[in-house]
Amino acid sequence: MNSKQYYITTTLPYVNAEPHIGFALEILEADCLARYHTKPGDEVKFNFGTDEHGQKIYEKALQSKKEPQAYVDEYALKFDHLKQALNLSYNHFIRTTNPDHIKAAQHFWTLCQKNGYIDLKDYEAKYCVGCELEKTDSELENNICPLHPNQPIQILKEKNYFFKFSAFQKPLLDFYKKNPDFVVPSFRFNEIIQFVQSGLNDFSISRLKSKMPWGIEVPGDPDHVMYVWFDALINYISTLGWPNKDISSWWPGIQIAGKDNLRQQSAIWQAMLMAAGLPNTKQIFIHGFISVNGQKISKSLGNTISPYDLVEKYGTDPVRYFLLAKVNPYEDSDFSIEKFEDAYNSDLANNLGNLVSRVAKLCESNNIELQTQQPSKNNLDTKINANLNAFRFDLALESIWTEINDLNKYLSDTKPWTLTNDQPTLTSILTSAVIRIREIAISLKPFLPETSKKILEEFNKTKIKSISPLFPRIK
Repeated sequence: MNSKQYYITTTLPYVNAEPHIGFALEILEADCLARYHTKPGDEVKFNFGTDEHGQKIYEKALQSKKEPQAYVDEYALKFDHLKQALNLSYNHFIRTTNPDHIKAAQHFWTLCQKNGYIDLKDYEAKYCVGCELEKTDSELENNICPLHPNQPIQILKEKNYFFKFSAFQKPLLDFYKKNPDFVVPSFRFNEIIQFVQSGLNDFSISRLKSKMPWGIEVPGDPDHVMYVWFDALINYISTLGWPNKDISSWWPGIQIAGKDNLRQQSAIWQAMLMAAGLPNTKQIFIHGFISVNGQKISKSLGNTISPYDLVEKYGTDPVRYFLLAKVNPYEDSDFSIEKFEDAYNSDLANNLGNLVSRVAKLCESNNIELQTQQPSKNNLDTKINANLNAFRFDLALESIWTEINDLNKYLSDTKPWTLTNDQPTLTSILTSAVIRIREIAISLKPFLPETSKKILEEFNKTKIKSISPLFPRIK
């Protein structure tokens, strides 16, 4: 992690629903990495945005009795507001209705077509509007998509443009072999390798404008618009200014996506890049899903959890902490208010909050004067670096909390509150504690930026005063 330029991007959520906790997980993981790489002299580009074309959004706009552009404008704002709610550091917000993105998508199409990877032919397929994907019989259960059981499968019959995905089986497998850490975790990488090994089929990348007009017009053929996935994936480079700018210092970059995006990001997008003659992604991290009280998040079940509601009740850093510390980055994890509040009281209020308050009060009441030098690098930095390299946000925070627990034990063992008549020993113990708290606060910057700031604002002074509780206990 010594790169001077670092580019990271999330996927683009569809703007057909409010943001929920599942996407909050993804963007917080990206934010943590972006903040970790933001060092003096370094440059970070952190991309996020909204996917605004396709049949699903077109139908939602019609249901809402709104023009599609007005509909996506409204919902894009709801995602952009995550920046303040979750204290995000992204500096790129790409919308697929942006004129520059539209031009980039059309140029990308032209390159692929010029290189012989796009053809016009008859198209017939079973199609799930909810997934915005073609479905084979093996992916359906009783002719129903298991991910969207309330949406009937559509049968599409028309002339479409096709992407020659089948031409990229060997190039993809060769690329995977040369890049053994391309997809993390490894079991997801094995999953996509097996998918490509089983054979690739060409797929439709256009729709007739007369049936579904909400999309980017196909270059040279005004009767067709681009299939939403083909258009949306190009955002990862259009946000950098491609094709008008040289993006070689930024691309390839790091991508974060959910497990439902594995095929699109690590196979389809990579084949598209090859077809256009562009470099492949550097690395892709695939995270699991969040369930709520053991059930899949679903509007029909009424169990969606709004990150805005959580932040309003508990604050930003507690939400950041739970999603980064208590969710396994590789596997599916469960959320409940009980688990959230237990983690809040135990880890934040008791372990960290009480530690900071106790040391600050002891320093003030005993008139301790301290040095303000910054702590040097320590073993904690090494552990955090190794874990973030592996996208193990939970283990990185676990190492910080081990240091917090060790410091609490040190204070319990030395009992500085009993040493008011032994000023040299008391000063030595509290000086050591303050330095370690400074180290903890610096380590917390990528994860809990506001908490880190509050601690350092007081603990970098020569005379520390008592501070209000960082995390008032939930009763």
